[in-house]
Amino acid sequence: MSSYTVLSAPIEHSLTEKNSEFLTFLQPVTDREQAMHWVQHYRERYKDAAHVCWAYIIGNTRQPQTQAFSDDGEPNGTAGKPMLHVLTERGLGNSLAVVVRYFGGVKLGAGGLVRAYSAAVSQASQLAQLTTISPKIALHLRADFAWEARIRQLLVQHAGELVAVTYQQAVMLSVLLPIENSERFIEQLQNSSGGTIEVAVV
Repeated sequence: MSSYTVLSAPIEHSLTEKNSEFLTFLQPVTDREQAMHWVQHYRERYKDAAHVCWAYIIGNTRQPQTQAFSDDGEPNGTAGKPMLHVLTERGLGNSLAVVVRYFGGVKLGAGGLVRAYSAAVSQASQLAQLTTISPKIALHLRADFAWEARIRQLLVQHAGELVAVTYQQAVMLSVLLPIENSERFIEQLQNSSGGTIEVAVV
């Protein structure tokens, strides 16, 4: 599990193609229910639009937890799928793209629609702010009191987070670390303490 990026703020963008207007909305979402709530919101807001097409992707775009799309009456494969493809390519995890189309009287054809819907989401995604998500691992540490300062120091170096500390015959620390830093953290702990610090993965 490696780090990935997610959409951190909503975006609005407008594109005109052969008199058709494509209004694009990118919305941060964390599950299907939230995504569908926003789709319904835009359907009600733009009742007079010809089509309200959408695509969403939850989690890491390379290994999504879930994803879906809809052409909303456009020819099959010309709207939702190209939109989803842009979200994937741009690394827009936890995002919903909605494109509201007002028909301008000129037919675009299947190829033209694919290009227009792709361009609408692509241009909007260029404005997007992304946040990096790093999967974390939880560890329990047991050490002599003398090692507490060194553990805290290593935690800071490895972007870790101290969750809880209890003092008994030894000091017990619960910590969270980015997965990619955990091996190096444990290695440095064991080396500096001569293996006297107990480490358990939760």
